[in-house]
Amino acid sequence: MALFSRRASTPAPIDGVDVVLADLDGVVYAGAGALPYAVDSLNKARDGRVLAYITNNASRTDASVAAHLSELGLATAPGDIVTSPQAAMRLLVQRIAPGSTVLVVGGDGLVTEVEKAGFVVTRSADDAPSAVVQGFAPEVGWTQLAEAAYALKVPEEEGGIPWIATNTDWTIPQARGLAPGNGTLVSAVHTAVGRLATVAGKPEVPIFQEAVARFSARQPLFLGDRLDTDILGANRAGIASALVLTGVDRPKHVLAAPEGSRPTFILGDLRELHEPYPEVSVKGGVATVREARVAIDGADVRVLSEGDRPIDLLRAGAAAIWSTGRAIFGFRVPEQLYADPFHRP
Repeated sequence: MALFSRRASTPAPIDGVDVVLADLDGVVYAGAGALPYAVDSLNKARDGRVLAYITNNASRTDASVAAHLSELGLATAPGDIVTSPQAAMRLLVQRIAPGSTVLVVGGDGLVTEVEKAGFVVTRSADDAPSAVVQGFAPEVGWTQLAEAAYALKVPEEEGGIPWIATNTDWTIPQARGLAPGNGTLVSAVHTAVGRLATVAGKPEVPIFQEAVARFSARQPLFLGDRLDTDILGANRAGIASALVLTGVDRPKHVLAAPEGSRPTFILGDLRELHEPYPEVSVKGGVATVREARVAIDGADVRVLSEGDRPIDLLRAGAAAIWSTGRAIFGFRVPEQLYADPFHRP
């Protein structure tokens, strides 16, 4: 078999890692159900390592997320979950006085963390809040967004109050497909008031700093499904990353990834965490990954050999394009590289 006949001793992505930090939506599950191979692969990754989770989803408490993961077959404690509301509190305590009133736009996951940090929760701008904290929850609607806009009408540089968003993910994977995420809701308030929120979650570094400190990580590996939040954030934090093609971003996004959003590893699914990761070489404009070979010929990207596995062809195509330092828009890319046989919600 090609997988083991060449470079059988090549390390797997999991080798040498002491803490695995996994995103949730699009990596472990989509909606309520686990993604194929995720549970078994993560339980295997736990052997001799810490397994923990980082999530931008602010709608649930760490305890409810841990219970959900445990139900799926991943034994998890609340302390194993690092949430964007927790990262938001790290920022908030630096900005306002202890015991201040905070206007919360979001659900129980955010309310719980605000109260745990010693602040008073309000839902009304009439209560003269000292800050606004905004996170995703399915029940967030016009009324909550309007209250945030009323509270934020004065720019912070003119004496207005701080506005912290847990995250700005544009979409969130659900069992039926992709749905609007917190970024769309934050954008609605931004459009109304003309000011920007300070972001606590991915791709900003506070949430990664919290995770590394909490688990004393020396050689962490972060697993994500989005280039613009997961991988960009891990890179900013100096953490190795693996993009898993089971969530939002697809092969076409990988090929077009800007330099700061390129992962250390590209995985079709989490089983490949434990497989030897092939050598990726680029010589003379030709990228080779096992039997897959992709060449750059002026403005043309040419597939010289598709190889035995679609994931290797994608890895070779990405390496070839990335090595040029040019944006993908300057290339003619063959349809084979855009093929998407990988599972997605």
